Amino acid sequence: MENSTTGLKPGSLSARDRIKSYVIRAGRMTAIQKDALARLYPLYGFDWQPGRKLGPSDILNANSKFVLEIGFGMGQATLEIAKTLPDTAFLGIDVHAPGVGKLLSEIEAQNIKNLKLIKHDAVEVLTSMITENSVDGFNIFFPDPWPKKRHHKRRLINKSFVKLLASRLKPGAYIYFVTDWEEYAERAMEVFSEEAGLANPFALWAEKQSWRPVTKFEKRALSDGRAIKELYFIKPPASSSV
Repeated sequence: MENSTTGLKPGSLSARDRIKSYVIRAGRMTAIQKDALARLYPLYGFDWQPGRKLGPSDILNANSKFVLEIGFGMGQATLEIAKTLPDTAFLGIDVHAPGVGKLLSEIEAQNIKNLKLIKHDAVEVLTSMITENSVDGFNIFFPDPWPKKRHHKRRLINKSFVKLLASRLKPGAYIYFVTDWEEYAERAMEVFSEEAGLANPFALWAEKQSWRPVTKFEKRALSDGRAIKELYFIKPPASSSV
């Protein structure tokens, strides 16, 4: 798949015992990626600091919209979206070192001012470093579908994780989930629809948002005959019945 989406199922289990929705693979890193991770992470990355609260002012300014991408892979789409929406503060979360290094090098090379990264588990970041009702949007594009039935428990999208996402959204904010795996899309639709804190403004599947680029991975999925399914849910304002 395109990315190594991070996330754990929150609950009473210790971090060591929780079922992870990602595998940290010891993939080769290029010299550029290694250099970027060592040299640029202190400039464009955040260390895991439980209790420190991150917001748009840590990236751009306090009045900016604050959007998180969970599992950005090599960062192609993340970078393009940040360039398209320069007034939005983006925080990318992933554990895959080559991808973090690659995106850091592009942030420097293209002088991107509105994007920073954190190399850590998404559930722990959301639980300890992101406040409730503070996020304008979550982007989750092409997470690992874990296609084998015995691995479905590892999927990022589960009831507890979606509840955590909803708790961090501002009223009116969104979760945008895209996959090329139809069965995963259908299950995700069930999970999102069952969350009381979210609503689907579409009849069922969402339209592609104009600012989301089509990546090489997506083109390959389409050429292989896999349909792209888009889900877009919002956290309705308290006075809204949408």
